[in-house]
Amino acid sequence: MNREKLIEAIANKRSFLCVGLDTDIEKIPQFLLEKEDPIFEFNKAIIDATCKYAVAYKPNLAFYEALGAKGMLALEKTVNYLNSLPQEVFIIADAKRGDIGNTSERYAQAFFNNPDSKFNFDSVTVAPYMGEDSVKPFLNFDGKWVILLALTSNKGAFDFQLVQSADGEKLFERVLRISSQWGNDENMMYVVGATQAHMLADVRQIVPDHFLLVPGVGSQGGSLAEVAQFGMNNNCGLLVNASRSIIYAAQDENFAQAVQNEAEKMQKEMAQLLEEYSKI
Repeated sequence: MNREKLIEAIANKRSFLCVGLDTDIEKIPQFLLEKEDPIFEFNKAIIDATCKYAVAYKPNLAFYEALGAKGMLALEKTVNYLNSLPQEVFIIADAKRGDIGNTSERYAQAFFNNPDSKFNFDSVTVAPYMGEDSVKPFLNFDGKWVILLALTSNKGAFDFQLVQSADGEKLFERVLRISSQWGNDENMMYVVGATQAHMLADVRQIVPDHFLLVPGVGSQGGSLAEVAQFGMNNNCGLLVNASRSIIYAAQDENFAQAVQNEAEKMQKEMAQLLEEYSKI
């Protein structure tokens, strides 16, 4: 999905919701464990319940890799199902890859449309701290996106990301400034955590037009209103991820209805924020 189609999807659904498919076999409704592929059955139910309200989905690869071949098969089926939806959605591989160039080339081939790959993601999250040559291979695929870690929402972000150089520039600001020269706002996004919402204004000073993937809203306590206030631009420029607060909204056989209700609630708030802060 290119930038134009992503903005169009946001405008049509009046939503910038990304549903995180952090599917934990120990947390899904117990009755699904009787299914042949409980992970995929859970994901399919989540997707069916939320696709009216979400423009993006973000499977977190750790939850699939931990289950070995069965988990990766469930991931493949999930991505194929997302790609088969009547309304196109933006699909993010939350993999946080980062390695030297030839290894990054193989990672990119694994996640993006390739004759030898069984996945077809639109984007992949990448760690930038090995520099340009570790990121560039992901930018060599037309129509695909790199989502670079910039300012995360975890407690440990203060260990490195906010450290200042002698001239007062924070490390995450340097990452934004330099990496924005590697790609452009049509093939690169940035991860900025919602619990650092007030810093989104600083991020926008450096990358005013890039899309930002914002985790941390919902169970982690980030404020959607603050994210929009400080981070939204004229084209929205945001994908706000919610995982646990939506996908684990209930545990009984009617869990999908509770999931739908949570997604709809977020979409309604997002529609109001789009009216207030964007021009789409």
